Order: sequence, then structure tokens, then C-alpha cells
Amino acid sequence: METSELLKKVRRIEIKTRGLSRNIFAGQYHSAFKGRGMAFSEVREYQYGDDIRDIDWNVTARYVRPYVKVFEEERELTVMLMIDVSGSRDFGSVNVMKKEIITEIAATLAFSAIQNNDKIGVVFFSDKIEKFIPPQKGKKHILYIIRELIDFHPEDTKTDISQVLKYLTNAIKKRCTAFLISDFINKGSFKDALTIANRKHDVVAIQVYDRRETELPSVGLMKIKDAETGLEQWIDSSSSRVRETYKEWWDSRQAEMSDSFKKCRVDSVSIRTEDDYVKALIALFDKRN
Repeated sequence: METSELLKKVRRIEIKTRGLSRNIFAGQYHSAFKGRGMAFSEVREYQYGDDIRDIDWNVTARYVRPYVKVFEEERELTVMLMIDVSGSRDFGSVNVMKKEIITEIAATLAFSAIQNNDKIGVVFFSDKIEKFIPPQKGKKHILYIIRELIDFHPEDTKTDISQVLKYLTNAIKKRCTAFLISDFINKGSFKDALTIANRKHDVVAIQVYDRRETELPSVGLMKIKDAETGLEQWIDSSSSRVRETYKEWWDSRQAEMSDSFKKCRVDSVSIRTEDDYVKALIALFDKRN
């Protein structure tokens, strides 16, 4: 992409998403994600009703009377965006591709984080870690992230969500809020990796999908191509059995994904490319309050 065209796109995304985050999301984001972490503040003498698990046994032994640790909400949060850049994101049957919606959602979350004085970092992933942008603050950092969201070219086209979740667990030492943004077209289960990652961090899943992925149109013979493997095949979409089989596959896949999120206690939302992602994100934020 030419530099002038890229800068125009960055500016367009900035104007739209910064306005959304300022006018709509600031309050919801703050209440939904602030104060999840607790930091040690001081010790004081034990009072009736205090949780005995908060007793500081070293101080208690020193003064021969019980003292408890006092915690306060951490003021600063680290936000990580885990962005799926696999081949399947370059698909859209309406007016917009999944890639574009993912970019706008990520940019909106990034501006919301910055407005709350949080650090924001990004991991681009396919079936490997494609790029890591360490968490920082500031508008310049946000614009760099948006530029990468628009113009990043991955080396691989496949997807492995387990890899990025393991990377998050190992690479980010301090507890963070991590948004996993993907279409979740993934080979194999990522439930174990998600369970471990969500114990250490606060993981939130955002699925972006196209309605044409949910069911086949009845248009006769058609060639379909797997964007991640390159495999092509002809199917007869006029066959009700073919369409039903495809629909069953999609429904089963969605049910398995939702079940994984539920069992791992991960908040999630699914957004179609043609839907209003603002309403979907607000609903997600409200669910967490």
C-alpha cells in the first residue's frame, strides 16, 4: 500500500474509532475492566470481620498481635490485543471484510485504553506469532498500531489460537486484560491453553464472522477455497443435503466454541461483519459490570 493511501486510511480509522471510544465506551470500558487487579498497599491491625487469609504472618509474629494486608485497586491496566491475521480474515460477502471490522474494533479498544491511561500492546498471530508490539502509552503508539492493523502482511495463512494463548501466558508477566479477536476458524482445540491463560490474565474473546460463513446459498455448482490451506473443491450448493451438512458443521463449531468460553469462564461476543459492533461491544461491557 502506498504511503499516502495508508496515511489516509489511518486517519480515517483514527477519526471514527477515537470518537466512538471517547463518546460511547469511556464509562463502560472503565467500569468493565478497571480494578480487576489488586495491589498491596499497607498493613494494619486485624479487625473483627477481616478475612483471615489477608493476615500478614511475618508482621503478626513481629508484633505478637494479628495484622492484615490492605490491598487497593491497581490504577494502571495493561491491555493486550491478540489479532488473528490468518488468511480467513480476508473474506466478506456484504460490504466489508472481516479484516476491516477487526481493525476498527481493535482501534476502538486501543483508544479506550489510552483514554483510561492504560498501556496497550498487540500480538499478531497466524499459526505462529507474527509480530509483538510491547505495551506502551500515547497517541503516537496508537497510530503505529493502527498502521500495522491496516497494512500488516503475515508470513503464514493458517491459524493456531493455542500458540498465541501460550505466548500471552509466558511473555506477559503482569496480569493484563487480553482481547482475543478472531473468526475462530481454528484447527484443533484451544481450550487447555485458554484455561491456563485466563487463570493468569483476564481474557475476553471477540469473534468476527461473515453471514455467508454460516450457510451456503443455493446457486448450483460452485468452487470453494480454503483461504488458510489453499485447498479448492467443487460443491453442488443446490443440494439441500449439502447445505444442511454445511449448516450443521457451522452450528456444531459455534456450539463447541461457546462451550469452551463458558467452561473457561471467558466473556465473549460474536459480531457479524454487517452488524453494529458498537452495540455488541457495549453489551459485552455491560455483561461484565
